[in-house]
Amino acid sequence: MRSNIRHVGRNLGLIALLGILALAAKSSAPALKKVGEFDLPGPGGKRFDYLTIIPEDHYLLSTHLAAGQLYVIDVRSNKVVATVTDTPGAEGVEYVPELKKAYTSNAGDNTIGVIDLRQMKVIKKIHTESKPDGSAYAAPFHKLYVSDERGRAEAIVDVRTDTLVKTLHFESETGMPQYDPVAQKIYVNLQDSNIFAVIDPATDQVIARYPVGRCKGNHGMTLDPEHHRAFLSCEGNDLMTVFNLDTHQPIAFLPMASGPDVIKFDPGLKRIYVACSSGAISIFHMDDAEHYRKLEDFPVQKKVHSLAVDLETHRVYAPEQEADGKPVARMAVYEAVSSE
Repeated sequence: MRSNIRHVGRNLGLIALLGILALAAKSSAPALKKVGEFDLPGPGGKRFDYLTIIPEDHYLLSTHLAAGQLYVIDVRSNKVVATVTDTPGAEGVEYVPELKKAYTSNAGDNTIGVIDLRQMKVIKKIHTESKPDGSAYAAPFHKLYVSDERGRAEAIVDVRTDTLVKTLHFESETGMPQYDPVAQKIYVNLQDSNIFAVIDPATDQVIARYPVGRCKGNHGMTLDPEHHRAFLSCEGNDLMTVFNLDTHQPIAFLPMASGPDVIKFDPGLKRIYVACSSGAISIFHMDDAEHYRKLEDFPVQKKVHSLAVDLETHRVYAPEQEADGKPVARMAVYEAVSSE
């Protein structure tokens, strides 16, 4: 009997060990898999910045900041279908679907470039203050909000007339703005003072300011409007911060790789991605609205500042300016790998 008990015990122990090893293997599996890369027409070694997806046309818009160009890429073929010039120092890019127009934040000449995507060219420039950067579009109000980072301001453009209608000034450099379609508010990071500001697009007045806790240098932002959450990329202390939009309080701080910049949320996979220039994409999972965990710092080339997520395919796109220290101009494509 004792022999049988020992035998059963050994089997149970083996099963438990195999289970632990399986869980360990599962948790250590990469969350992304590189499935492609393709060259871009600009010069190698020059910094890229923001990207955005146009779902109905299957286009990816990619700003090549240091080359002063915008690429229009067909994500079905991974081909560049147009290169738009006259966008010096292009940082942010925003798409207005009903007008088939894109707007670039041109830090090189302190303008907002208006691009007709039917003609694939700049049709107007709107002068603004110093170093326009991230932008957000409030569709019901037909207004574009552009953060003039060094101007410590938020420029507001009526896209129906392509005119600057107002500029809001702050005591801090302005980071990424976002439009919340549920609350119908614009949020903007005040990155020098670690403040989350709220703008009412109906009046273009700042209606609230909230501290973001341990987050320092809240530059990047993305939203989960369904669960009333904002995700902040804190470049001052390398934290991904979850901000509750109902209680106006930060509820989670998770460490990430150094040099965080652009942050994006994939609601289908409940993942948050952060491009980190030290050579990683930091990836987090939303278990529910109150609980978050880090999946990994997925290794990529250094000086990757930006990324975009295709919400239909869940693919992640990240522009590269160098490969193993050598200058390039190319787009890397990653497939999401689920271990859930």
